[in-house]
Amino acid sequence: MSMKVSVAVCTHNRSRDTAEAVRSVLEGSFDKEELEIIVVDNRSTDDTAHVVESLQQQHPHGDKVHYFLEQKLGLSAARNRAIREATGDFILFLDDDALASPNWAQEIVDVFERDGAIGCVGGRIDPIWEAGEPDWIPEEHRSVFTILDYADHVVEMETPNIPYGANVAFRRSVFLHISPFREDLGRVGTKLLSSEESELIGRMREAYKVFYTPHGYVQHKIAKERTTKKWFLKRIFWQGVSDAVRRNDRAGVAMIKHSVRMLQAVAASLPALFQSRRFIRQIVKICYRNGSLMGVLRYSGKG
Repeated sequence: MSMKVSVAVCTHNRSRDTAEAVRSVLEGSFDKEELEIIVVDNRSTDDTAHVVESLQQQHPHGDKVHYFLEQKLGLSAARNRAIREATGDFILFLDDDALASPNWAQEIVDVFERDGAIGCVGGRIDPIWEAGEPDWIPEEHRSVFTILDYADHVVEMETPNIPYGANVAFRRSVFLHISPFREDLGRVGTKLLSSEESELIGRMREAYKVFYTPHGYVQHKIAKERTTKKWFLKRIFWQGVSDAVRRNDRAGVAMIKHSVRMLQAVAASLPALFQSRRFIRQIVKICYRNGSLMGVLRYSGKG
């Protein structure tokens, strides 16, 4: 029987979460004879290797778990290693701090098998708030916390909408024709770079369809430290950096554009000082434009 599904869990110093993510897949309904789980350890310094080895030895389906150490630090490098090691027809990425629902893999595969032109499938992502959801988060920025509820039925996602990396899958054969994740994008250590998924899916859309299913869902843990305004604004800053790098923004016109918009946001924030939600929205714009400026400098080699 050929391998149908390769589940990829890329991790960095989250041994306990990784074990829970892997168990959620092993305890799912998908036929284990058609499934493999690839754990890519991205240079962890904790006991990830030992924890995965214990799962391999102790879980009834532990032989389906394969461990790989990726020395090049960075989420995109880890994901590309998973793509190289995968043998399944479909590669399903699951974040190391996410939990797959029982029918997750089957629901994702069912969408792929509708149409050979579907190259990417994403699923619903429900949050598990460790400390409760803060009441100050602007509704339009909840996606920063990797929350996705795009539709209540299986549907093609229209540009610019994309699935999120905590629950995204690709037809493995697409990587015979297009390059995988850009390794100058995506998280590296504590740097919250992103946009590697949107860049890849943007290229993929030239030849393949992108679909969404609410049925192949996962739960995503949101740690207490990620629900502070400090972390939120840091994440927005790095989104600005990421978008500038993804767009290949150059100095000159881009510097002027981002500087003007940042100054506009600063000016708009002053009347909003005593209106909490409005003030947060203006600070978000300031942080994003500040990040965009940094991204321009970074990409052009001036920073």
